[in-house]
Amino acid sequence: MLIQPHGNKEISEIEKNLNIDYDLEVIVNSSVKYDVEMIANGAMSPLKGFMLKNDIESVISNMELESGLVWSIPIGLQIDIDKNLLGKVILLKSESNKKIAIMKVEDIFDIDLIKYVESVYGTNSSKHPGVNNILKGGKRFVGGEILTTFQELEIKGIKNEDILTPLETRKIFDDLNWSSIVAFQTRNPIHRAHEYILKVAQETVDGLLIHPLVGETKSDDITAEVRNKCYKELISNYFNSDRTILSYMPANMRYAGPREAILHMIVRKNYGCSHMIIGRDHAGVGDYYGTYEAQELVKEYSERLGIESVNFEHSFYCKKCEGMGSQKTCPHESTEHVHLSGTKVREMLSKGERPPMEFSRPEIADILIGSMKND
Repeated sequence: MLIQPHGNKEISEIEKNLNIDYDLEVIVNSSVKYDVEMIANGAMSPLKGFMLKNDIESVISNMELESGLVWSIPIGLQIDIDKNLLGKVILLKSESNKKIAIMKVEDIFDIDLIKYVESVYGTNSSKHPGVNNILKGGKRFVGGEILTTFQELEIKGIKNEDILTPLETRKIFDDLNWSSIVAFQTRNPIHRAHEYILKVAQETVDGLLIHPLVGETKSDDITAEVRNKCYKELISNYFNSDRTILSYMPANMRYAGPREAILHMIVRKNYGCSHMIIGRDHAGVGDYYGTYEAQELVKEYSERLGIESVNFEHSFYCKKCEGMGSQKTCPHESTEHVHLSGTKVREMLSKGERPPMEFSRPEIADILIGSMKND
């Protein structure tokens, strides 16, 4: 039997109903479409819309909704207008004039943004991409139920049928008679150390869901289109296709480290996964979080979350062992280990240099080098 959704409420999707009348239009940041999609397809269950003030304040202070259910990051809608929208039905539109959704405004409020970012992100520095998005996101918040959505997601290089909803992944798992599924979160191509921890985790469960995030990320992250080519090449050549599913998660990257690890687990629980891999510096950026801070927070909340974490230390190729390992399994000095920083890898790729085979599969390196030449 599959794991129950978060809050033990049945997953349901918000139906598209294009005939709903609305009072006025509101322009919002284009990234809002990803939060709307995740709410509408049930991935953010039990949420049915953008959080009201009481829930946001409770999440900031207590890491739970007002109901007491664990939740780690506010899912709020910031706007930059002063009109009184309370009780209004509004059409959300992007800066490019595309319709996103219709929602009913049940609450309009201010939040102490400095307390928000310091609690959720651990810093108030605008150099942090997640903090910067909140501080510049708009003067006020509106909360309320999403009544319908209009959008068909358009993510370059990825087919919509490859973006499975929670209802679709749950049906696939049921049809395959899987009850234990481990999820892997990534916003980067998969290198050999990732491959190693994926396969170790895969040994203990019925199946693996490789679930890359393809919403809004940092401008210097590798594009979803290029990553898609890498994932498919790697899976087709090096993974058991009977035990591996690739699907994409249309969510924004918040770079909130430990708190985002909790949110990622909640979402994967809604997709039907019983386990999730939490690696070093999960959802981190820069030096804002400790290497294993996310794992520590997840352990603290594991019983209340109801989904198990699979925790790994930093993995590498050891020339002495002639194989992959970590500090837990390898007795040799770090001089024998092959592990490269993301910056170093990008430098090599930009020069057309292939990273060592012990770090990256050559097929993946070729795709990345090709993408660098085309930029």
